[in-house]
Amino acid sequence: MASSATAPNPLSFFSSSLFLSSSHQIPKTYISVAKFGSGRVSKPLSVASQLATLPIISFEGEKVGETYLDLKTAPEDTARAVVHRAIVTDLQNKRRGTASTLTRGEVRGGGIKPYAQKKTGHARRGSQRTPLRPGGGVVFGPRPKDWSIKINRKEKKLAISTALSSAVSAEGGAIVVEEFGEKFEKPKTKDFLAAMQRWGLDPKEKAMFLMIDVDENVAKSSRNIGTLRMLTPRTLNLFDILNSDKLVLTPAAVEFLNARYGVDAVEEEDDDEDDTEEEA
Repeated sequence: MASSATAPNPLSFFSSSLFLSSSHQIPKTYISVAKFGSGRVSKPLSVASQLATLPIISFEGEKVGETYLDLKTAPEDTARAVVHRAIVTDLQNKRRGTASTLTRGEVRGGGIKPYAQKKTGHARRGSQRTPLRPGGGVVFGPRPKDWSIKINRKEKKLAISTALSSAVSAEGGAIVVEEFGEKFEKPKTKDFLAAMQRWGLDPKEKAMFLMIDVDENVAKSSRNIGTLRMLTPRTLNLFDILNSDKLVLTPAAVEFLNARYGVDAVEEEDDDEDDTEEEA
């Protein structure tokens, strides 16, 4: 009896082509990026590049052309670790760390001894605010804490680029739709759902839209769809990329990704510079 295997989630970065064996890989170009300082050269960072071709779909749902994404990615032996570290950092930095409990020394009351030490038949007790009594203090309870952790800017940028490249390299994982901001004359969710169906998107699946500028009618038409995330370059984040089943880009968004995360992207200089040279 033949067993039918369930196909993996095409957008999962664990099952994409970035993490397959070398026999199933698309040829990659490795680049060594070295940071030159005052007489010191840091350890070279191995970065891969993977070219992905995406179809361009019109507002009516017809294929009108193709475009490409050529993004930097982490090597396959470190890609999971880079993405995991970045997503853990993002989620942990969202923790407010305001959980707090009172110890027996902070609980109000309990200053008087409840009963005599002896001749009562009860266990000796010196305060009603002992952790053994209801309303007493808490032993080893949570206290306000700073949960934030640091990640290098280049490492976080590489994690986002790796996740995007993994998503677009999967079959049917991403599409490019022509600019449709002016197509919606008034906010209407029904019209946006009809457009999604023309583009081959299932409203029950999680979809992430990346647009340079979100029109007001588009934002209002899509905000009632619980499975949809409408992002801009300012709000682009790793969690929404990994949590989506489909990526929907616009041509302007593709140009932004190639310029920001592409192989030819110019690395920004570090903000922290040594001020010792300026001091005379």
